[in-house]
This record gives sequence, structure tokens and C-alpha cells, in this order.
Amino acid sequence: MRGEIPGGYNVNCRIEKDNIGEGKIPDNNYYGINTKRAQENFNLGSKNVNVKLIYEMALIKKAAAMVNLRLKQLTEDKAKAIIKASEEVIEGKFDQEFIVSAFQGGAGTSTNMNVNEVIANRAIEILGGTKGNYDLIHPLNDVNMSQSTNDVYPTALRIAAIHLLRALSYSLADLQDALQEKENEFGDVLKLGRTELMDALPMMLGQEFGAYAKSIERDRWRIYKGEERLRQINLGGTAIGTGINASHEYIFMITDTVQELTGLGLARSDYPIDITQNNDVFVEVSGLLKACSTNLLKISNDLRLLASGPKGGLGEIELPQMQAGSTIMPGKVNPVIPEMIGQVAMRVMANDYAITLAASSGQLELNSFVPLIAESLLESLELLNQGVILFREKCIAGIKAKKEKCQETLEKSTVLAAALVHHLGYDQAAQIARKALREGKTIREVMKEETTFPDSWIAEILNPLEVTKPGIPGKTRKMVYGGNLDELK
Repeated sequence: MRGEIPGGYNVNCRIEKDNIGEGKIPDNNYYGINTKRAQENFNLGSKNVNVKLIYEMALIKKAAAMVNLRLKQLTEDKAKAIIKASEEVIEGKFDQEFIVSAFQGGAGTSTNMNVNEVIANRAIEILGGTKGNYDLIHPLNDVNMSQSTNDVYPTALRIAAIHLLRALSYSLADLQDALQEKENEFGDVLKLGRTELMDALPMMLGQEFGAYAKSIERDRWRIYKGEERLRQINLGGTAIGTGINASHEYIFMITDTVQELTGLGLARSDYPIDITQNNDVFVEVSGLLKACSTNLLKISNDLRLLASGPKGGLGEIELPQMQAGSTIMPGKVNPVIPEMIGQVAMRVMANDYAITLAASSGQLELNSFVPLIAESLLESLELLNQGVILFREKCIAGIKAKKEKCQETLEKSTVLAAALVHHLGYDQAAQIARKALREGKTIREVMKEETTFPDSWIAEILNPLEVTKPGIPGKTRKMVYGGNLDELK
């Protein structure tokens, strides 16, 4: 029949009915009336459900059809059509059919309905029928057989999160390697170390990058181990975890089948009611992402400081120049990649708070806000993974040390006075440092003016290389002079 859809366009439509009423669905679309209602109810003008979640839900539909075929709950032609349609969804052939907002009421029911309807209508086509002819294959009776949104949706989220966690772990490993390469490359570059943005002690630029690498190493390991918490699933638990409308055979077979299809070490929960209503595991995983973001934000802020200038800042490193930095200031180049990863980190931290609120807002046997958890967690994982890759490729790999600037800044500072504390005491070392600052001289110059210490002793004590590693600078010299340095004045 002919029908009119919003926007004034006349297209061929079919009439679909549900227990609320009926509605027009364009003939070329594979979604049905439940999806259309959800699109209208949650018309936020925002992003739709993450397709990675859709793909994993379709995988579960495929697995369920395989199990129900073995259990003779589905005829062979129905099961094979559902399996093929599910595979096509997983391949991304129907991405445009998933039109429901990521932010939806109903604990993800609308997303599950959307998946069921698209698979059902495609399966109907495969069998030679016309979309909307649910006597052939029904979205709920057939595609959703032995399932509930409340076991399909969280399981799909766990599977999608595991895949993304693994990808992020590999990306962090590559970032760690890149930072360690810079640690080695800058191993002979002396520079000024700072605490609270004030001059502190000499160090090697390589040591600075080595510390960054260690923090990312921890993140890599934490995130690698994080998937263990996600492996328990509640498939077969149906609505609240009790398993109603799912046979014992199905409950045991569905987890094994999904495990085979995904290649993941998934396990059936020994208490599905817990998995169905409690979402603290997602909070835990999000917390790991927040910890990683904390390190990334700190590193990006450090790089921006170290590269600041080129004349008015620290200017101790040079970042790759990626794009023009101003529409009014010629020649200005901004640290856009560190700024990018910094914003990614901030977004992940914000998502973590959203996940925490959503998980703690569940009531009794179900959490209605799991769609917010799904959207926030998957966004964080995707942003971090791609952000880390770009950070490594477009920033870390191309960083150069400005060795002369590092040396110059170190020489102008008074941080070498710290090497005198063991030999002269804090107060006398502080006096030397204050005079050096007051008169614009180096610690070495003041030592030569104010003491009769041999130049060789001064050179050994104030050797910046000695101050960048454990031990007491010039300790062997002190033993030679018996420890009573006043006699040498």
C-alpha cells in the first residue's frame, strides 16, 4: 500500500501491529513497529546504539538459533534463515537499520527489538517471503526464542568490551615500546628536573620518558587482566536470572556455543540473578580506563610544558609539527596531538562517572540504565584505543630532544647545590645557592670564589651525571680529605 512518512515523502509502506496499535513502516526498511516507536520515543538527535553492541547481539541470536535447532525448537529452514540473517548483520550489511538512540529507556529492550526485527525480516526474505510477514519468522517467538533483553544485552556488552579491551591492551603495549625507545634515545641528554614546577635536581631526559613508560606498562597490564571480570555471562537466565522460558539443555548449550563462536573464555555464571541486576563489573573496568586516562593526561600535560615556546617556554623537546596553529598568528604551531589525547582522557573520566551513577541506580532485579553504561563504556574503549594509536604515531614517535637548551637551562639553575648537602650541610649549601641566584652565577662559580676546594673536587661533586643516579656525589673525595672540609677553606 501507499503511505506517508514524516517529512512529507510518499513511499510504499507496510502496516505492522503490536499490542499498542498499528504503524506504517517503509517497505524498504527491515526494522519493524517496535523499532519505529523507539526511534520516535527517544528522538534525541544524538548518536544511535554502538554497532559493536549490535554485532555481538546478532552473534547471540545466531548462537540461539543454532542451539534451538539442535533442540528441535526451530525448524531447519527457520534456523538457517535466522543464522544467515544474523551473519549478515554481523558483517555490517544492515547498519543503517539500527536507528534507536543510545540513550533509551527500557534497559535495552528497544535495541533487542531492533535486532530481532531486522534479523526476522531479512530471514523472511531469505525464505522467499515479504518483510512484515511474521507468520514465516517471528521476531520474538523465533529470533528471540529462549532469550530476554536482560541476558542478551549485558552478554553482548561484555563480549564487545572484551574485544575492545584486548585491542587497547595491544595499543598500550606499542605506546610503552615507543616511550622506551625515547628513554634509550634520550639517555645521554642532561636536563633540569622540576617539582611543583620549580627547579629541583638534574636528571636525564631519558629518565623522564622511562617513567612515562612504566606508568603505561601498569595500565597495559591492568587492562589486559581486566577482561577476566567480564567473562562470566548470564545467558539462559532470561528476564531476571531465574531462567524461565529457557530449557536446562538450552541454558548449558548456549554458553558453550557463544564461546565457540567468539573464541573467548566465557563462562556461565553460577548465579545469573547477580549478573542480571548488578553492574559493578562495568564500573571496575571503567575504573581501569580512568586510571589509564589519568596517566595519559599527565603525560600529555608534561609534553606540552616541555615543548612550550619555542622561545618563551621551556623548549626542552620538540614535538612533531602537525598543522598550522593560528588564523592570526603566522608560524604558530600548537601541540594538537597531546591536546587531543588529553581531551580523550577527560571524556573517559567523565564517562566513568556516568557509568558509576548508572550502575548504582539499578533497582531490585534489573538496572534500567544499562544503555548508558553500554554507550559510555564502549565509547571510552574506542576513544582510548584510537587515541593511544594516534598519540604514539603522531607525537611520541617523532619527539626530538633539544639537547643544548636542556644543558643551558640546567647550568643556569642552582639545583646542583643539592649535591653539597651531604658534604657541607643544608644551611651552607643554601647560602651558596642563594648567592648564585642573587648574582646570576653558577654553583660552580660560587664554590670557586667562596672556598679553597680543589677544582677536581668541585668537578666531581658537581658532576650532573653523578647526581642523576643513586649514591652520594663525591663520596670518595670526602674520604680522602677525612670529612673535615673546613680545613680546606
